[in-house]
Amino acid sequence: MEGPLTGPTAVVGQEQLHFAELALATDNAANKTNISLVQGDTPSPAGAVTVTQQFTSNPKIVAVVGPGGSQQVEAVGPLMARAGMAFISGSATAAALTSGKYPTFFRTVSKDSVQGPQDANFIVHTLHPKALMIVDDQEVYSTGLVSAMVPIFTAAGIKVDHESVQQTTTDFSSLVAKVTPAMMVVVLPWQVAANAQQFGRNLAQQHKTAVIFGTDGLFSPGTFTIAGSYVSSFGPDITAIPADAAIARAAMQKYGSFGTFGPPTFAATHVVDEAIASVCKAEQTPSRSNVLAAIKKTNEPTSILGQPVSFTANGDLVNGRFFLFKITSTGKYQLIPSS
Repeated sequence: MEGPLTGPTAVVGQEQLHFAELALATDNAANKTNISLVQGDTPSPAGAVTVTQQFTSNPKIVAVVGPGGSQQVEAVGPLMARAGMAFISGSATAAALTSGKYPTFFRTVSKDSVQGPQDANFIVHTLHPKALMIVDDQEVYSTGLVSAMVPIFTAAGIKVDHESVQQTTTDFSSLVAKVTPAMMVVVLPWQVAANAQQFGRNLAQQHKTAVIFGTDGLFSPGTFTIAGSYVSSFGPDITAIPADAAIARAAMQKYGSFGTFGPPTFAATHVVDEAIASVCKAEQTPSRSNVLAAIKKTNEPTSILGQPVSFTANGDLVNGRFFLFKITSTGKYQLIPSS
């Protein structure tokens, strides 16, 4: 499993690790398998390359769950392809990842070419801003979403101020100063929830009332809690899915509260586990090639995500979608039912 186990997005990586561990324990018990999990810390693309080189050189590793970020997938995709190693991300959403250039890549979430237009149209048709600011953080994930959203805003006649900051920025006072009274919405397609929280504080300090709209990278209850903000997410709130009650309870008891990053990684881990188990049931020794072949045939009628899991020829989740939440005055993420 590859994920950002340390660094600014460690809260995400740790949640993903916990759900991978939970899925593995559940599947080993159900299938009478003895699959083990090797952890790889990938807080940056360079770190992901180092971990992937270690993983691909270990013949006992037959598949990978992760990495988490689109930029990490971009960095390791060629290495995984050369090794014939299947890898399934539960959070990488850049549309280009499933263009066919990474033939061993899969994901259990939808992609930015779905999220960007969905979020942009919600802003246009529900929030009705005359002007807005959109800020990228110079990462592949962020710039891809901006490219998908801006044309929809401009076509709707909305005046767009496109700004850019580095992901390492921690004071947004000068950027917030550019938010005019006409800008009713500020769109933050970022991955560091703490940065969005600070941006919201800076807005309040300057007595500005623009509503923050964040994409899935900001879904972090307990970290990003600016009341009235919107957040989209590639994963549902599984605590609202009756069939997931036992899993949600087990996760809460063992690891504490969680968001929407863990369940898609649970789904990804389950796909790998079932692929390995199917190879074993066929009385074959699991290898990268036969596990990859089994993953391609995945056809689960239901899943932790509340939907079937199967993949397109290029590794996309069939019928993947995004969900919208609004943050209440108590910091709770409340699902918008129409999403």
